[in-house]
Amino acid sequence: MHKLYEQILKDLGEDPTREGLLDTPMRAANAMRYLTKGYSESLDDIVNNALFESDMNEMVIVKEIEMYSMCEHHLLPFFGKCHIGYLPNGKVIGLSKIARIVDYFARRLQIQERLTSEIANCISSITNARGVAVVIEARHLCMMMRGVEKQNSIMTTSVMLGEMRANQASRMEFLNLIK
Repeated sequence: MHKLYEQILKDLGEDPTREGLLDTPMRAANAMRYLTKGYSESLDDIVNNALFESDMNEMVIVKEIEMYSMCEHHLLPFFGKCHIGYLPNGKVIGLSKIARIVDYFARRLQIQERLTSEIANCISSITNARGVAVVIEARHLCMMMRGVEKQNSIMTTSVMLGEMRANQASRMEFLNLIK
């Protein structure tokens, strides 16, 4: 991958042998590997059996999970916060695993709409929850740095599954608690 970054620098009109760029192709390749590490991770390793029997049947919410991803259309970052709620059905998942699941899907080339859906479906599948809600609020550098250059735009996406979709009271409770 570093050879490709070296070629990109040449195609831009840069000299990859100049002092400031000598290690840039390797650093850029390593950065891209890190930013897309979700492809090389295993969901089983991330969850690591951290699913626990529980008689908890009220809503569990983890909000303001920092999230960083890469736009698959322009290879530019988008970043923001992810809010997740679920209604347990006899099991709860370890708290840190929720944030790790967000990273697992975010650290890939993405669009926000799919990312929101993947996280919700994953939490639902792993926990067998009665309902799952995911809201992501993000800023997209592809919209801020290029194109329309709108600095204050925030994209919000949501996915509601099960009782979080069917039961308006549950949905409203979640939305009110993440404000």
